[in-house]
Amino acid sequence: MNHHNLISRLPKAELHLHIEGTLEPELMFALARRNAVELPFDSVEEVRAAYRFDNLQSFLDIYYQGADVLITEQDFYDLTWAYVMKCREQNVIHAEIFFDPQTHTGRGVPFETVIGGIHRALDDAGRRFGMTTGLILCFLRHLSEAEAFETLEMAMPYRDRIVGVGLDSSEKGHPPAKFERVFRRALDLGLRTVAHAGEEGPPEYIREALDRLGVSRIDHGVRCEEDDELVARLAEEQMPLTVCPLSNVALKVFDDLADHNLKRLLDRGLRVTVNSDDPSYFGGYVNENLAAVQAALDLDRDDIVRLVKNGFKASFLPRDKIEDCLDRVDRAVSGCEPSDLAD
Repeated sequence: MNHHNLISRLPKAELHLHIEGTLEPELMFALARRNAVELPFDSVEEVRAAYRFDNLQSFLDIYYQGADVLITEQDFYDLTWAYVMKCREQNVIHAEIFFDPQTHTGRGVPFETVIGGIHRALDDAGRRFGMTTGLILCFLRHLSEAEAFETLEMAMPYRDRIVGVGLDSSEKGHPPAKFERVFRRALDLGLRTVAHAGEEGPPEYIREALDRLGVSRIDHGVRCEEDDELVARLAEEQMPLTVCPLSNVALKVFDDLADHNLKRLLDRGLRVTVNSDDPSYFGGYVNENLAAVQAALDLDRDDIVRLVKNGFKASFLPRDKIEDCLDRVDRAVSGCEPSDLAD
């Protein structure tokens, strides 16, 4: 049964979204023209044709190249506003957004320029549409912990704009433990912590993120299935996994969506959520991810509703706001046509 209408109608949260990864080729070219940046591509079609990846690193190479067009505060505003409008289309009412300041400060763009544009767009989204958001500052794990500490200090004047810190970029060879002290500092400051782990890295990276970084969520985490004891722990603790199905296939974590373990993890009681990661590069936003995984894994109505509710339960929203959002999901299900709900 195709549950496309149900997916569209449900209010949703997104918890694993890199704002730089929403840079659509059309906007990339527009910003390149605005800022007189020369791109290694001649057309939008050529850019899209380049989005064929062998692994995480092959994606990151082109991801960082695309980010070069982001220079002014208005650029970061326009990037973020384009994502906000996509959220409007897809009924995403809450988003907790990653941003990578080191990608920009390392090429001379001030921290205040980056966060200024992103935050202004999110403020406008709240005022105009009632959308709730949170910003998560990610450290690039291929850089040093000392550089992460420098970035955290840059963020201190904007502490009220940041809900947490995360860890992304090249996973292999860069275990979470490498950043234990800077994450401890972030926790001492009252920030929440999350980390990419168990995408290309082994299950042990998930354990390190839990035990040494004090994370509230695991980003990806799909390789937990290789360790039954770890799966049992994740289920018992209801530790959220922010899974990104289309990303996992694009980066060869799974050869085919039909091979994805999302349904198995869900059935084992894990708090799995569905997200889009870097949607411009991987072929879809939240609705496309939900629709694709529903079709590939034959998810039923209850699976879809559970995944969507998990997104709110795993969020950093206050408890009363989470309950309000869960009520909105229930009302949306009640308002669906019988044909949308049939299994």
